[in-house]
Amino acid sequence: MTGPAAPHAHPHTHAHPGAAALVHGEPVTRARVDAFLRIVPPRDRETRPDAVARAERQRRRWATQVVVADELARRACIARGLRPPPVSEVAPSGVLAVAEADVADLGSIVAAVLAHSPAARVLLDGFEDEQEIPEEAVRDYYDRNRDRFLTQEALRRGVDPFDEPTQADVLPYERAREGIERELRRAAGHRSFFAWLDQARTNVVYTPGHEHPGDPSHPDHEHRH
Repeated sequence: MTGPAAPHAHPHTHAHPGAAALVHGEPVTRARVDAFLRIVPPRDRETRPDAVARAERQRRRWATQVVVADELARRACIARGLRPPPVSEVAPSGVLAVAEADVADLGSIVAAVLAHSPAARVLLDGFEDEQEIPEEAVRDYYDRNRDRFLTQEALRRGVDPFDEPTQADVLPYERAREGIERELRRAAGHRSFFAWLDQARTNVVYTPGHEHPGDPSHPDHEHRH
């Protein structure tokens, strides 16, 4: 599973001092970006002054994406009748923890959004709840991935999951079904979240220094997520 692609270059705005970006014409403040940056340790361990400066510019652009996504999620929650917690420009105590597995699976921006933003988590839960997983899809997953459903006894005996284990070595479908459906619903919910985020941020306008890290309109752009 991969996260949303970097958007195309967006026009900038100079009409709102103190804004990192405009969402539907309303500013997302630099103070919110600064607050988020205070809880996120630098990703790069550069030592040359020019490299440090570049890394910090990219870190600010990356952080802006996270904060903007939080704002978009808040608005989407309100539109859907959900209730996200109120926004605050005061950073929470401690350091934001993002699991490496989530970064690999979701991309660093989306992983950080879901770790940082209660609104994004509420929205993701809503997307997951909307998913209809056909019985045939659940059964097909079970049939194609028997190696994932070995019994504890089979595991203790060292049964090779890729050597056609016997039926007795595999959890029956009825016991595996609920977990499979939950996993497929979660994956489908993430796909819907990615699609929503790609669409929602198409009309966001960024101020200089807060563009997407992969926006080709600035010289430091990169496509790392």
